[in-house]
Amino acid sequence: MAEYLVRVGLAGVVGTEREGSLRRYRAFAARDPRVLIGIDPEGVWSERELISLMAEKCGVSADPEHVSGHDVIDPELTLLALDAFAERLAVVAQRGGAVLLGTGHPHRLLGFYAGIADALSAAGCVVLTPAQGRCVDITTRFGLRTHHLAYVRGVGLVREPGSERPGGATGVHTHSPLPVRLALAAAAEAGGPLPDLVIGDHGWVCGAGQLGFEAIGPADTDDPALFVGQAEGTVSVAVPLDDGVRAGSYLPLTHYVLNRACLSQ
Repeated sequence: MAEYLVRVGLAGVVGTEREGSLRRYRAFAARDPRVLIGIDPEGVWSERELISLMAEKCGVSADPEHVSGHDVIDPELTLLALDAFAERLAVVAQRGGAVLLGTGHPHRLLGFYAGIADALSAAGCVVLTPAQGRCVDITTRFGLRTHHLAYVRGVGLVREPGSERPGGATGVHTHSPLPVRLALAAAAEAGGPLPDLVIGDHGWVCGAGQLGFEAIGPADTDDPALFVGQAEGTVSVAVPLDDGVRAGSYLPLTHYVLNRACLSQ
């Protein structure tokens, strides 16, 4: 699996550029909400401390003077995190707990999560889909835009109005924690159940973790929020990997974590 991760670009030398990662570390240190993506850090994180953390958790260069080129993810760190991810799946499956899945990367990661949703459902878990069709206003580079919360194969995502038509986009890319906040509020308003585990990326993990729900998911080297959340105990598991490769490359990861969790169908 380590060789596979490197071969397809999920680990090893990845597509994420060092310059972009450093910009986001600086923005996180300045507590830019676009980079916090739902996390409210307890500590004060400087850019240098973030570089050190990301070197420890992902394998990127720990040298602050290394300012160009592509980031590197240590595949062994990815595997360790995938094993921890699988352990959390096994625990919730054994309990027959409720789970909520969502992604801000539907074009890349939908299949990865959908396979997990199918396996957890088959194991007796309740796959939650609260707030289906509800509107959520998200700030984008084009200004405030209204989106709709939707679920595809049990996985939450947001769509622009009109994209539900045949041939329309699966969903939009977003880092916002607002979709998961909407989903969790709707579940609470309906009297539950509330998720025992939230599985996703970006704001889905950070937003849920900040509200006290156990949350796990993958993160790229330019998304320090999940790793800070893990360091501070807000996020249970953050898996370092490139979140921008082709969708089919993530399917072996689904099989890997389901095998590790004894959930293979």
